[in-house]
Amino acid sequence: MKNFDVVVVGSGPAGGMAALEAAKGGLSVAILEKESLPRYKTCGGGLVFRGREMLPFDFNHVIMSSYNDLYIYFDHMELPLVAKRDYPIVTMIMRDSFDELIVKEAGKFGAILLENHQLKGIEFQESIQLITSQGSISCKYLIAADGVMGPTAKLAGWKETRKTIPALEYEIEVDSESFERLSKEARFDIDAIPKGYGWCFPKKNHLSVGVGTFEKRKVNLREYYHEYVKKLGVKEVISEQAHGFQVPVSPRTDGFVRQNVFLTGDAAGFADPLTAEGITNALYSGSLAGKAIAQNFNSPTLAEQAYLEALEERLLPELKFTGYLAKLFYHQKTLRNFLMKQNGQRYCEKITDVYTGHLELSKEVKARILKNLGFGIFN
Repeated sequence: MKNFDVVVVGSGPAGGMAALEAAKGGLSVAILEKESLPRYKTCGGGLVFRGREMLPFDFNHVIMSSYNDLYIYFDHMELPLVAKRDYPIVTMIMRDSFDELIVKEAGKFGAILLENHQLKGIEFQESIQLITSQGSISCKYLIAADGVMGPTAKLAGWKETRKTIPALEYEIEVDSESFERLSKEARFDIDAIPKGYGWCFPKKNHLSVGVGTFEKRKVNLREYYHEYVKKLGVKEVISEQAHGFQVPVSPRTDGFVRQNVFLTGDAAGFADPLTAEGITNALYSGSLAGKAIAQNFNSPTLAEQAYLEALEERLLPELKFTGYLAKLFYHQKTLRNFLMKQNGQRYCEKITDVYTGHLELSKEVKARILKNLGFGIFN
């Protein structure tokens, strides 16, 4: 039986960074991947500047495009809100090459990739026993980085307490005139779908276009996607490939560590509640888990404590705050439209600074913002 100090399930951003940090700390690390890399991964592929800055290695060769400005369209406003910076607000990537790159970087520190290994079961003995499609593996620590639908958390005893929202994304090739026009900006269209938004992210030679909704009732995503393509003014769709997925927009309520199993990224429910962007917090939480284990390997209690304290320092409070903003954006449309009309550009600038890592809001400032937005009832 193969034995490792740490096994990471999933080779996405959370898994790659967790493996990198654990291996960098001198631990023997294996990454379990149910497929073979590179593999397509459904994702808008928009990496905000803060996430970009977290990467301790060069990734320029997998960048599809970068944008120093971001456009947010509202139906009730004639012109979009535009945030402009002298650095890339959002960087476009394709997850197949991006994920493979992080895994290769982890490999430089000794992490081993075990492809075509699907996790089938977990047994807790003196060590953690993993039953996979290619045999059993043992480890002292297990990091779940297998996304919103991954089996690790459930196999380890977690109940489903995350809130998820449905989204539908298409990778589309369009006529040259439409691509030339749409490739000039990365954009969000609020209310392109009820209680949600549409996005258009240009890549090198195609567009990632999709819609996601916070609506509780069932919504025909495909219908709204086609309406959104019309709204974008696309003249001809030459080819398109659809990918439906779920985004966890609230953290689990029953903890993130148990029996030496650490949850990260979407497995923990760490996608941002306002934007539904998950790459940045996946990178961040994966890194925190790997470091906590490497620095406290001989004491599982201290490793757990270090990880939870690191999450409480920024990530969890920030998710709570943006969760309040999401309630405003998607469930109080009249109030939101009024506020955006009055102070939309100022809000746009502040939120951009938060997401790009150029502004960290104190607890007091967050409380004041929520009060000004009429959210006193949620505190």
